[in-house]
Amino acid sequence: MDRRLRIGELARRTHLTPDVLRAWERRYGLLQPERSDGGYRLYSSMDEVRVQAMVRHLEAGVPTAEAARLVLEGREQTDVESPWLPGLCAELRGALDRFDEAGTQAVFDKLIATLSFEAAARDVILPYLRELGERWERGEVSVAQEHFASIVLRARLLGLARGWDRGIGPRALLACTPGEHHELGLIVFGLLLRQRGWRITYLGADTPIDTLAAAAQQLCPSAVVLIALAPDRLKSLREPLTELARSTRLLLGGAGAREDLAAAVGAELLPDDPVEAAADLAAETRGVAAS
Repeated sequence: MDRRLRIGELARRTHLTPDVLRAWERRYGLLQPERSDGGYRLYSSMDEVRVQAMVRHLEAGVPTAEAARLVLEGREQTDVESPWLPGLCAELRGALDRFDEAGTQAVFDKLIATLSFEAAARDVILPYLRELGERWERGEVSVAQEHFASIVLRARLLGLARGWDRGIGPRALLACTPGEHHELGLIVFGLLLRQRGWRITYLGADTPIDTLAAAAQQLCPSAVVLIALAPDRLKSLREPLTELARSTRLLLGGAGAREDLAAAVGAELLPDDPVEAAADLAAETRGVAAS
């Protein structure tokens, strides 16, 4: 069941004042609190999600009343068709290829300031990572370039993840299989899930299965997410995965995850796209909470 927040806690979590939140509730119906037995307004995780979406619209220059309308209609101001977007993608690729950290930081700053994180992930960050992998396979980028890009982007993404374990929503425990070091897609997934009210505990790359199982036993998360890009990394773990799936909800993702293996060990298969995967999991959880 979704726990409720007093307005002071909601203000702290969203970095807004209670006065602003009350004004958005009164003028636009943005917040939909319930009343406690003592008459206090209590706000849900979905109220927090709507406030965060409102802030993103305002930061993108959308007028307040229009931003509230878009939020209540469930629409994001993504600027997907903006003419400058392909140029921004090219700037990011060029800066990373040149080992230009300052240039990369400037492009990333512009990206986050202009788009919601979901739009930035869907339209720039994830396409870049897919392209980087394809260029690597064709021998068009060096080991040094691939490592540099991964390190810089990882640092920026984890900077956005600060405090992503706080709150009252369901918890997801995220990890990569032993030997799997490609974790950027998993970090993006965690950030997107966090925006939908989840709490994230992140174990990262090359996580031993016994370590993951111990953390799951201690935290009792709503979901354990394990990813691998190569099928063999998961196939070799069939027995411990079966054991893990008996005690927790286990979700397998990444290019190495297969439906037959997931079914065999008692796990579920996540969509390949982190944006779709986060949206599906969050929507499913909201549906369960509402029933």
